[in-house]
Amino acid sequence: MSSTTGSRIVVTGATGNVGTSVVRLLSQDAEVGSVLGLARRIPEWSPPKTDWHAVDLASEQADLAGEFAGADAVIHLAWAFQPTHDPATTWRTNVLGSIRVFEAVAAAGVPALVHASSVGAYSPGPKDHAVDESWPTHGWPDAAYTREKAYLERALDTFERDHPGIRVVRMRPAFLFKRESASEQRRIFGGRFLPGPLARPELLPFLPDVPGLRVQALHTDDAANAYRLAVRSDVRGAFNLAAEPPVDAALLAEMTGTRTVRLPRTAARTAIAAAWNLHLLPASPHLFDAVLRVPLLDCTRARAELGWRPERTATEVLEEFLKGFQQGAGARTAPLHEGRAS
Repeated sequence: MSSTTGSRIVVTGATGNVGTSVVRLLSQDAEVGSVLGLARRIPEWSPPKTDWHAVDLASEQADLAGEFAGADAVIHLAWAFQPTHDPATTWRTNVLGSIRVFEAVAAAGVPALVHASSVGAYSPGPKDHAVDESWPTHGWPDAAYTREKAYLERALDTFERDHPGIRVVRMRPAFLFKRESASEQRRIFGGRFLPGPLARPELLPFLPDVPGLRVQALHTDDAANAYRLAVRSDVRGAFNLAAEPPVDAALLAEMTGTRTVRLPRTAARTAIAAAWNLHLLPASPHLFDAVLRVPLLDCTRARAELGWRPERTATEVLEEFLKGFQQGAGARTAPLHEGRAS
């Protein structure tokens, strides 16, 4: 049910990991009058002040300008991670679909666009200190995900030049997890045949310690709060989002009580490539290459200009996610539907 007061926010990709958190927070915000969630499949979930429309961004027939009419802001979250064996398909959805969103924002006269970029948009960077938003965003060219995120950074550069009256915000979060995303992320990265109970620490003889495998994590709800603040604040530009501490094999071993074993990059990549080529593993070796190279993020700007701080540490995020993984946790939307714990 839409309200007659407050701002009207449209969210694409509203039923996924980030979308469900963004929609929930917006629906609870007194300054938001109504939320329109766009997704390929309308969910059973009905939060307050929220309406749903079924829209496929990959379709050229989608009337996005009509969906955006009267909106005070569009939060663009829609993204397809699969199929990794067919990058032309993800390009059509992620890149061409996003460009259609940008064009529709301009055509509908929406004053603000908040776009989900990623740490993956950044060029290879350091693992021993954090970089700010001025770090180059050319991605890792061999991985479809990072290539597409980087391309959209260039598309937004052009969009901002051509539409200076539209406020554009680019969120560049670290890797996002929550309990309810466990089933979806298992399917996307580990495959349907990876059972959740394998994540139990007592079943892991050791953790591979791969050089360069040091990243940052963030609870999806904390990222969603940054999106909410960006809608409410008169800010522009890019914002890094991450929690502390950085995640590596040593931290995971401490969390799980498991020992680490040093594993060369080439050995780890060879194993991933073999499983991916046999269609046993959805995550590609190219994405593994990219993860080894993404920089650590300095979030000073988000703290200073948005007043944003994560409520959970990276350790708390991973503890919650691993419990959800073991239990096959999910939610009442198509992307997040519950898996089986066995």
